[in-house]
Amino acid sequence: MRFLALAAALTLPVAALAASGNDWNPPKPTETTKTCKGKRVWDEQKKRCVRPRKSSLNQEQLLGAARELAYAGRQEDAQAVLSAMADQQESLVLTYWGFTHRKLGDLELAQAYYDQALARDPDNILARSYMGQGLVQQGKHGAALIQWKEIRARGGDGTWAEASLRSALETGASYSY
Repeated sequence: MRFLALAAALTLPVAALAASGNDWNPPKPTETTKTCKGKRVWDEQKKRCVRPRKSSLNQEQLLGAARELAYAGRQEDAQAVLSAMADQQESLVLTYWGFTHRKLGDLELAQAYYDQALARDPDNILARSYMGQGLVQQGKHGAALIQWKEIRARGGDGTWAEASLRSALETGASYSY
């Protein structure tokens, strides 16, 4: 069984792994953050910066661009990319809506997005980690600890999502990716 899980994990696309809560590295800067200004993403086919809705990027690439922009501190630009995504009810899209709102300081709206993400996918350990980090930020360590335990119970032990929330509980500092 472990072998099958490992084999499945190794066949996942890199962006899916990054978005799943097990990417230990911040996103690498691409032309989206190095060249594009405002609410634009780099479109490799067009060889220029374009509005996300006008891009040829697929959903996985758009999610990667949103993550990259959010890490760069460009939350509003990340939200423009998220708004261009076709499935607004997809759990990872909801997770990143929550993340960007939390980073913008709207913890209540962030919590609403995390709740929606978890209603769609209770095993979304990234949403649990980001929500837990927000709870730590609010001084709600007990509630954050519950999320950390949920991550572990749902197979997330040893993942970036688990470790980053554990670190937030220990230090009070959260992550930007």
